[in-house]
Amino acid sequence: MLVVAPTGRDSEMICNLLTGQDISCFAVPTAAAGLVESDLGAAGVILVEEVLTLRDIAEWAAHLAGQPSWSDIPIILLTIPGERSRRKMLAQAPLENLVFLERPVRPETLVSTVEAALRGRRRQYQIRDYLEERAVTEVALRRSEKLAVAGRLAASMAHEINNPLASVSNLLYLIGSSNTLYESKQYGETAANELERVSELVSHTLRFYKEPARPAMVHVTEVVDSALMIYQSRFVSAGIAVERDFRENSPILAKAGELRHMVLNLIGNALEAIQRDGTVKIRVSNTRELRNGARNGVRLTIADNGSGIHPELRTKIFEPFVSTKGNTRSGLGLWMSSEIVRRHEGTIQVKSRIPPPYGGTVFSVFLPLYLSGDADHALQDQLTNEHAKPVEIRMA
Repeated sequence: MLVVAPTGRDSEMICNLLTGQDISCFAVPTAAAGLVESDLGAAGVILVEEVLTLRDIAEWAAHLAGQPSWSDIPIILLTIPGERSRRKMLAQAPLENLVFLERPVRPETLVSTVEAALRGRRRQYQIRDYLEERAVTEVALRRSEKLAVAGRLAASMAHEINNPLASVSNLLYLIGSSNTLYESKQYGETAANELERVSELVSHTLRFYKEPARPAMVHVTEVVDSALMIYQSRFVSAGIAVERDFRENSPILAKAGELRHMVLNLIGNALEAIQRDGTVKIRVSNTRELRNGARNGVRLTIADNGSGIHPELRTKIFEPFVSTKGNTRSGLGLWMSSEIVRRHEGTIQVKSRIPPPYGGTVFSVFLPLYLSGDADHALQDQLTNEHAKPVEIRMA
């Protein structure tokens, strides 16, 4: 405990009392010195009312306002007896975690109050440790999910590229065995088209890794098209129809790489839920969210007529390690997708029904046109000026 009681023998008596109860104690001569020492590991502060000037109260209030979110250092204020003083009234509002003890204080009352303050402070340190461990765990989970996505993307790309390369190999054989120049040219044109498709696939895939880390203006439809290009042959081989409904939609301020990650995951989930002979409907449109201050934005809806999600999983589908695919997946994909949406200050919702007779799942993602708070305001202002022409938002 930090004791700020420079007059008389208050600090000596308080420290003797607390050390007798195995409570470490350190006395300082002024409120300003106590402010400095409080940053060096004090679990709590004991202040006497006389030492506080109006300036001291303001400085303590400003200092405590800058504490980490987990921290709320307890302060015990020893007050003079009688009517409430002006300093006591002024200190009560800004110094939130404050306990008044009117002097003379019984020793057992002071000790029990200090012990209660220390128990509360220990609990704060436990919360701090939990938050630190959680942050480390979330970083590891995100890294794990990114590796899993990279693996699935690599497998998809290998499948997508293998088919046109096999066609090119066959066409080269046919060119070598053809009898006329006309046939050779026809086979050569077909081979060139197949190689162009391979080049396009590689180009779309590289976008996932070459997007700038800072927010930029992004068209959600372009992100969706990139993901569909990567999954195109899987949709064709499974007999799954893709219906695009791209309505009027404005560019949004976002991190394109993260959006591609989220869209790739949602479309991949729809493909796996259908397996064969189904339909995936994707709609992108301008909209206006009536919650959270009625924000303008873009809504992405991905619907499938697949197997659906069981009711017991729907309420926790965005939690880590919750999977609809049993032990074949890590259960981090939808959690990661929801984190990406949250970082973009948007919302994600899910509706689902399991067959029969009608089954399927609909994911609805709202993304605001512009970010606030943690976004790069300078970049946002620059992009806003570049797109200064008013955008008409139509209700979806």
